Amino acid sequence: MQKGNIGVTTENIFPIIKKFLYSDHEIFLRELISNAVDATQKLKTLASVGDFKGDLGDLTINVSIDKDANTITISDHGIGLTEEEIDKYINQIAFSGATDFMEKYKDNATGIIGHFGLGFYSAFMVADKVELVTKSYKDDAESVKWTCNGSPEFEIEKADRTARGTDIILHIAEDCREFVDESKIRGLLTKYCSFLPVPIAFGKKKEWKDGKEVETAEDNIINNVEPLWTKKPSELKDEDYKKFYSHLYPMQDEPLFWIHLNVDYPFHLTGILYFPKIKSNIELSRNKIQLYCNQVFVTDSVEGIVPDFMTLLHGVIDSPDIPLNVSRSYLQSDSNVKKISTYITKKVADRLQSIFNNDRKQFEEKWDDLKVFINYGMLTDDEFYNRASKFALFKDTEGKYFTLDEYKTLIKDNQTDKDGTLVYLYATDRNDQYDYIDAANSKGYSVLFMDGQLDIPTVQMLEEKLEKSRFTRVDSDLTDNLIRKDDTTNDADAKTADIASTIFKTQLPHLDKVNFDVQVKAMGEGAQPIVITQSEYMRRMRDVAQFQPGMSFYGEMPGMYSLVVNSDHHLVRRIMEAEAKECDASVTPIREEIDKKLDEISELRKDYDKNKDAIAEGDKQLDELRKKKEEILKGFADGQSLVRQLIDIALLQNNMLKGQSLSTFIKRTIDMI
Repeated sequence: MQKGNIGVTTENIFPIIKKFLYSDHEIFLRELISNAVDATQKLKTLASVGDFKGDLGDLTINVSIDKDANTITISDHGIGLTEEEIDKYINQIAFSGATDFMEKYKDNATGIIGHFGLGFYSAFMVADKVELVTKSYKDDAESVKWTCNGSPEFEIEKADRTARGTDIILHIAEDCREFVDESKIRGLLTKYCSFLPVPIAFGKKKEWKDGKEVETAEDNIINNVEPLWTKKPSELKDEDYKKFYSHLYPMQDEPLFWIHLNVDYPFHLTGILYFPKIKSNIELSRNKIQLYCNQVFVTDSVEGIVPDFMTLLHGVIDSPDIPLNVSRSYLQSDSNVKKISTYITKKVADRLQSIFNNDRKQFEEKWDDLKVFINYGMLTDDEFYNRASKFALFKDTEGKYFTLDEYKTLIKDNQTDKDGTLVYLYATDRNDQYDYIDAANSKGYSVLFMDGQLDIPTVQMLEEKLEKSRFTRVDSDLTDNLIRKDDTTNDADAKTADIASTIFKTQLPHLDKVNFDVQVKAMGEGAQPIVITQSEYMRRMRDVAQFQPGMSFYGEMPGMYSLVVNSDHHLVRRIMEAEAKECDASVTPIREEIDKKLDEISELRKDYDKNKDAIAEGDKQLDELRKKKEEILKGFADGQSLVRQLIDIALLQNNMLKGQSLSTFIKRTIDMI
């Protein structure tokens, strides 16, 4: 028997491993099985080149647990180890010093094992004693048993193993007893080892017999040794890809389409990326790409390996050029990772372009499910924007699709304003904005339909990218003002505007987080009596606030609406005629007095410092006159149910009339009928 100390300059490596890797301590199983796979693959390689002439036999790796003994055992039939190799590969671990080690890796737990090749020592994350029983494939090799109880001390002695390969027996520590549980180990094997290239057996298959579940003699193989991404695309059918997707994501809808990746230079990469249906919530769709290294699961958090927008894709990436234990800093600096990211972006863009070119009808049918992904990519990656701008689509309110260039050609003649700016009109809700869409269509304007999660940020981005272009929602102004062809205005005369705006303002309801500005315009007899519009700028700022940090205050601001009264409409004229008959005698003198007072104050302001007291007194008198006029007009308006009826109709049209106000409107409507 040989006794000795592991060659390590720290007093005790094991507490350090346990401390640093506690949050990821389940990866011990991945590391140990990966070692067993490596040992098996090396034996197959030796056999293929004639350096091993024996019978390979059954190469299945077996994982077993013994609850009574509180152990986990990983057994392989690979190349095994000699006593000299144990001394070289197991007993010699060199660190520059515990202090430097602790400082260097304090923020990078998983870097410890990957950097120092400590896969085997990950066993001590869960075990307080580890036994390694092994026999080398080499002729006349003796079997050896290595034992360590979690200190630098170890023992090596002869063993009675007759078969080639290695058993690693983990005596599980008291605080890690959850790992001596069948369901726990099965879950870890499924997570990390589902696609390893060597069969992994855990227990026996079970079947129902005589009303109960019983074990059979057949090994329960938990992995698929030839997953789909390792095969040639020419060997596969659409159904194969769909079946594999269903295996990876059992509860997901069928994917839209997929890309089979296979590159050998300047890096190694295989995989399959699927385009899922993404209707809305981006966050629910993230982190569905699984990263593998030689078929060993690494992570499903692939930020840094693919551009951010690509995290919306699903599927598998397998590359030996990305090690098992990756850190964020590694991913950000590694040249291979950057090349992989660029390659995947190009392949995805090429695939989308190909589908668009070869089957535009299919592409249009799937656009609503693709749009969030493509918009996200265009927003966050300039290179992708340059590619995607050739196949990204606009959809109008009639359900027709156009590329960006096609749509520009369609609208440039009719939707260019007096300043030469191309105006893209859009709606976000066909039903709520029906009248606005209809009014725009009646003038020959095309209206885009933009109801997607990222449409508003996309609008902002396109205004920056497209030359002399702006986007305007159809309900942001009167139809005649959406695309101004000249400088003519449709203002009502001053007296009508003053009286009508006051009348309607006094009858406006108080709505939470809503501010109204009342305007009076001469819009023609055929136009609506009242139209409600919302400022494009303020509404857009409120929309963008949910996407951009630091702009949340816009989201708290009230909505800014304009209630535009059509002085040409016969119902408004009726109200104004009634007002003139009832109020002219009392309002006209007040209006004249207000005009006179305004002239006086204007004259006083020519020498403000000398007249500031008189100006203040004049402003006070002006406020009193305006209040007096408003009280008279309010009294009139209070008795005019038609005023409130017209306001409520406009509110109802914009989905702003609810609760008690809606009930009152219905009762008033019945009474008026």
